[in-house]
Amino acid sequence: MNNTMERKYLPFEKPLEAMEKELAQLQARKQETFADNQAEIVRLQQKLSETTRQIFSSLTPWQKVQLARHPNRPHALDYINAIFEEFIELHGDRVGADDPAIIAGLAKFEGTSLVVIGQQKGRDTKENLTRKFGMAHPEGYRKARRLMALGEQLHLPVITLIDTPGANPDMAAEERGQALAIASNLQHMAGLRTPILVVVIGEGGSGGALGIGLGDRVLMQEYAIYSVISPEGCASILWKNQQAVEDAARALKLTAPELLQLGIIDEVVPEPPGGAHRDPAKAAEVLAKAMRKHLTELKTISLEELVELRYQKYRKMGVFREISTTAET
Repeated sequence: MNNTMERKYLPFEKPLEAMEKELAQLQARKQETFADNQAEIVRLQQKLSETTRQIFSSLTPWQKVQLARHPNRPHALDYINAIFEEFIELHGDRVGADDPAIIAGLAKFEGTSLVVIGQQKGRDTKENLTRKFGMAHPEGYRKARRLMALGEQLHLPVITLIDTPGANPDMAAEERGQALAIASNLQHMAGLRTPILVVVIGEGGSGGALGIGLGDRVLMQEYAIYSVISPEGCASILWKNQQAVEDAARALKLTAPELLQLGIIDEVVPEPPGGAHRDPAKAAEVLAKAMRKHLTELKTISLEELVELRYQKYRKMGVFREISTTAET
């Protein structure tokens, strides 16, 4: 990730903005004029650290939604460049076209060859239009499926990085079989005879996320979200009011700790203080450590058992227990 990118602040991050600007001024003055202000710098650094801890220890679900969409948040290519070696991007679905909303290719992770697939958003308007805001067409899902099949053929693990508001909803996507493309991916991944590690790094939106999201292990970064619908869409449908997004975010149980408790994901990957966008290098380091652990475990499981465990994993989701409210007599 480009460290020279202009830092942007969410509304609840504003107290940090003032302190960081003051800290930058103090550090610049010390460097330029050799001012004796180290004590003041240390004091402000400590205050900044404590304020960051306080703000991020009590975030609401809606604030976490905003963090998952943060304009400075690392995207798939940022993590691919930071974590993997010798990445070779492959293009096209061998049917119709290439979809730049999905990045896919071969790479190495600490010496292990594998397939990596990620949904890629843009940094500015031009790039977002090119990447379709990370919202793939059927060609993108078919490309992903082609790479998964290649991984199975070559006995390579598959890693997917999820970050999308959802599948592309335009007319062209529907005409070319969007629903079928996603359903085919789900069917293919369910029986794929190679380990699949899924990581939600930002937004995990609806079927667009599921199209590359069925795996043996599903990890989720601390401030990522994963939901059947966006809070805005939910508020519009259930509350008939876009102002109800905070209520919708709470009701959807879309945060990493909630989804871990529900058994939808397998691990919450911690982020640096203040979120991955404040220290992308550290975020990549922590994510790589979690990936290493799960890949090591998955490689010890036979393919027959792997596919069966994957089936049982998803078979159990949605289990609930009814509690009678009628007093026993």
